[in-house]
Amino acid sequence: MKEQLRQLIRDLRENILYAQSLGIQDLWFDGLRLSEAPNKTEFRLRIDSLIDSKANLSSDKREVIISELLEQLRPSNLNNTLKESEITTHGETLSKQDKFENVERISEIDSEIKNISGQVKPAVSLFSNVGFYSEADTIDKIRSDIGDCKRCPLHQGRTQIVHSVGNTNARLMFVGEAPGADEDRLGEPFVGRAGQLLTKIIEAMGLKREEVFIGNINRCRPPGNRQPNPEEAKICREFLIREIFVVRPLCIVVLGNTACQYLLNTKSPITKIRGQFQDFFGIKVMPTFHPAYLLRDPSKKREVWEDMKKVRDYLESLK
Repeated sequence: MKEQLRQLIRDLRENILYAQSLGIQDLWFDGLRLSEAPNKTEFRLRIDSLIDSKANLSSDKREVIISELLEQLRPSNLNNTLKESEITTHGETLSKQDKFENVERISEIDSEIKNISGQVKPAVSLFSNVGFYSEADTIDKIRSDIGDCKRCPLHQGRTQIVHSVGNTNARLMFVGEAPGADEDRLGEPFVGRAGQLLTKIIEAMGLKREEVFIGNINRCRPPGNRQPNPEEAKICREFLIREIFVVRPLCIVVLGNTACQYLLNTKSPITKIRGQFQDFFGIKVMPTFHPAYLLRDPSKKREVWEDMKKVRDYLESLK
């Protein structure tokens, strides 16, 4: 029974990881019972089919198709047996009948979970084999795939694409929002006044800038330094996640409200979650204020330093 529960939890979390890795932003499983988790093999069959065909589909079409699939996983649509459903991809129709495992209800499962090694919570790792990321991926390959990117309107006003930089084996990664004027001109993230402050923060943690990995959600400067909109962020986020997979940091510091919400797929404001470790598929993430905000309000530097001490202590604990 214990192993069955562990497998149920692993299957459910892996299914969620599949969906989120494919770019689904609004995937909610509140109220979804473990007993109603879809059969792992059937779920993989459909997702893998979509992955195989994704190169031939536009982003919009792919999202519609995957959304239709995931709609079946919502609590309101779940039964012990799903009715036969059709998902059309590129003129071809996939038709299957999905069956669910017949196990005890959630109250019984919750009770049993608490008895497994003092309430076991299996960690989900971004680095597990989820079929979307390749072990052969490299930073150079990611840059090659980005190319002279024109996937969103931000390319129209940029001077150049600002790629992530730093140690590709870093234990610590910093993620910001998007390039500013200095970054757009020089082609490197965090080189303006905010970047200089970030470098001081890194050094105060006992590290060198070249020892960490630094990037942004978006690689092109938005006009007037406005925030990237959701569609712009979504297009670029995939490449950042691939970089995270390659670098495999032990911890990520996400800087500012916009980067925090786009990376973690949360609507919680930075003021509510800063200073508290979040989980990004097994990676510790520390949300904190953006250095640019600290330049406007130096009184917040103390709070950021407290956050960075938590990060430093966490990394020290892993040595």
